[in-house]
Order: sequence, then C-alpha cells, then structure tokens
Amino acid sequence: MAANDGMPLPLYQKALCGLTAGAIGACFCSPSDLALIRMQADSTLPAAQRRNYKNAFHALYRIVAEEGVLALWKGAGPTVVRAMALNMGVLASYDQSVEFFRDNLHFGEATTILGASTVSGFFAAACSLPFDYVKTQIQKMQPDAEGRFPYTGSLDCAMKTLKAGGPLRFYTVDMDIPKPNPEGGETTLACNAHHFECANHYTKLNFEGKDKN
Repeated sequence: MAANDGMPLPLYQKALCGLTAGAIGACFCSPSDLALIRMQADSTLPAAQRRNYKNAFHALYRIVAEEGVLALWKGAGPTVVRAMALNMGVLASYDQSVEFFRDNLHFGEATTILGASTVSGFFAAACSLPFDYVKTQIQKMQPDAEGRFPYTGSLDCAMKTLKAGGPLRFYTVDMDIPKPNPEGGETTLACNAHHFECANHYTKLNFEGKDKN
C-alpha cells in the first residue's frame, strides 16, 4: 500500500503475488501430493499393479528406495503450475472483487465477502482444473509391459488429452481417483472456515480504513 501512495495494489501485482506464493508452496509440498495421488489411485488398479503403500510415510520411503530421491518431485512441473494458477485465481480475483463490490457497488460487508468469495471460487476452478488434470495423470501413470509410460511429460499429456477429448476434457472429473473420505471432507471444511474468517477480518479492516478516511 505504501509503495502505491496508499492506493490498492493493481491487478497484475496481485496476480504476481498469487503466482509466487503458489510456486513456493508447491515446490515444498510436491512429494506429499505425489504420495496422496498414488495412494488414492491404488485401490482402482488391478491387484498385480497396486503399489500397496501402507501410509504416506511408507509411500515416500518406497518412492525414494525404488525410484530415487528426485522421483519425489515427479509431476512437480504441473503441480507448481497448477498451484500458481490456483493461487492467482483465488487471491487476485478475491481482492479485486472486494474492491469492486465495496467501492463501486457499495455493498455491505457480508454481501461483499459472499460475492467476492463466489467470484474467487469460480476463477480458482477455471484457472487450476486443466493443470490439475494433467498433474494427476502424470503422477498416477504406470509403465506398460514394455516399460513405456503413456505420457513422456506434461506437454505430451496435455496434447494427447486435447486431441482425444477436446478442451472440455480438462474440466472433467477423473473417476480413477476416488473422492476424499469423510475425514478429508471435514479437513476441507475446516480450511474453508479458516479462510473465510481471515477474509472476513481482512475485509473488515478495509471497511474500517475506508470509514476513517
């Protein structure tokens, strides 16, 4: 704010902040994300092809022992890009929507939060789903009988998917990955509640600052 003479950050700076935050977080979290994807996909595979990981730590240990340390970052490219797109869509669109609803449409606090959250949710999904689809396909793929993988990389996966199903294929649900269990759902709800409280506090500070000015 001080660097912009007290004015809100422009949209491109908000987008850059989201991109940077997403990239840093994904680099650290890629190994755990890989273990999660493989454990979820394991139950859908034939018994002979299952990896039979006992838990996340066992999965990480097996990956390092059988494939090497760098294999922990298999699919890290699309994971990082997906996180960058997701954070850009969430953070930039939410902040921009708050300013629009509050300053241009003169909405109240609750209406502003609800409207901005709806907008940011839409852009988060629209920006991240194609990268999420490619990331999942790369992370859960297995070699065939001849040792060849179905995709040589993220770009190859994206081109084959586009050719086979068109652009909308990237926005379809991968039925090979089961839905989270109830515990996962509760965790997601808790994270969303925490995010809402943070957003509520941030927006309230903006309203109070505007009133003082």
